[in-house]
Amino acid sequence: CILLISSRNVNYYTKIMTYHHRISKATQEVAGQTHTPRKMKYTAVFTSLTIALSSILLLQCRSETLESKARRIHQNVITLDTHDDINVGFFTDSLNYSQDTDTQINLPKMKAGGLDVCWLIVYTGQDSLNATGYEKAAANAQAKFDAIHRLVRVYAPEKIELALTAADVKRIWKSGKKVAMIGVENAYPLALDTANVKKFFDQGARYMSLAHNGHSQFSDSNTGEYDAIYLHNGISTLGKQVIEKMNYYGILVDLSHPSKEAIRQTIAHSKAPVIASHSSARALCDHPRNLDDEQLEWIKANGGVVQTVAFSAYLNTEKHEAYAAAKDSLLRALGTEKGFTVLTRKEARALPFDALQAYTKGYKTLVKEAQPALAALKKDVPPVDVGDLVDHIDYLVAKIGLEHVGISSDFDGGGGIEGWQDASETFNVTLELVKRGYSEEAIGKLWSGNLLRVLEEARIVSEKLHAME
Repeated sequence: CILLISSRNVNYYTKIMTYHHRISKATQEVAGQTHTPRKMKYTAVFTSLTIALSSILLLQCRSETLESKARRIHQNVITLDTHDDINVGFFTDSLNYSQDTDTQINLPKMKAGGLDVCWLIVYTGQDSLNATGYEKAAANAQAKFDAIHRLVRVYAPEKIELALTAADVKRIWKSGKKVAMIGVENAYPLALDTANVKKFFDQGARYMSLAHNGHSQFSDSNTGEYDAIYLHNGISTLGKQVIEKMNYYGILVDLSHPSKEAIRQTIAHSKAPVIASHSSARALCDHPRNLDDEQLEWIKANGGVVQTVAFSAYLNTEKHEAYAAAKDSLLRALGTEKGFTVLTRKEARALPFDALQAYTKGYKTLVKEAQPALAALKKDVPPVDVGDLVDHIDYLVAKIGLEHVGISSDFDGGGGIEGWQDASETFNVTLELVKRGYSEEAIGKLWSGNLLRVLEEARIVSEKLHAME
């Protein structure tokens, strides 16, 4: 029994059957002889051994096979995360994603966790709708496009390659390299010139949202729910023109930040499937960034995909707020003792790059020192975890069908949950899906198949529109 349980590299089922057969044979030999009390005792002992040994080993086999199965599936499918924010400070000659940078996403972490594809995000926060605001936004977007291209062309071309199509993703994955793709969060940098859509397309953008936190020149934002103030009552005329351009070039329209009415109008106007690059189910977590059942049905009818996001506030508000408050209180108290000021996420993100690096280093040191206290805290106030993420996946699959659901993290943009805090823990998502009974085919669709399908469909729509000219 000890030998069998300690051996990890041999087929458990074969071992169980071999030893079961030996014990059964011995039992039969004894039982076939004269039934003296002593021999009857041996028969009972052998029978008990058979039952006990088989039970122990079958349980061990089941436990080990579950993880082994998950690892096999995780290796077999293309794992794709549709939303990973970047900071250009991590795209320099001396500090970049080819190293284990102080970020949730980078190449070493992707390799460790088996994450194959990362959509690196050209994000621009919403600012004034004037020439000065547009100019600043355009410069910010260009800096991020340039940073991503430096990663794939200069810093690590032998490790990661930029994909422009679904076929590219599959080809690069088969080569053994990691895959980078580009998404644009907030079309604000386009300014008032729809010709800039082609400029973004030519630089690799393959999805784009029309708004972020705040109304843009193209679309109302979900933030209108907080004050009931909207700019366009959906999308503007210019927004419709941008959608037409996106359809023409094959750029997916992202619905993760616009208002409900803007989402309805966008779906009605788009000739191609849409995506929500990082949103979850509002029925399970009532947050404006999530999608209610009516919106989910719109996306299903459109043929699009909802990329369930590992952002704790969008998965379980009560758990998120309770744990965040308890953790914040604990760390602030410890920080005061150590002479370190704990900042809010918004305060930290506003720091210049060097100051942010110094703060992050100090914060991580503080968290490391607080580990015993944090471990105890999690027992009393459990954080949002991978199970909560898959609860949303379960709900979405039941509501709109497996073919319309995907997975995203929002790493380095606020995402990260217990069990999937960074790319190195990506396998845990697959493991939870296997525990829930999802097949390899289903997991493949959730991780990448569905998203790649809509990307290809958008490309086909683009070809048809070009052919009509």
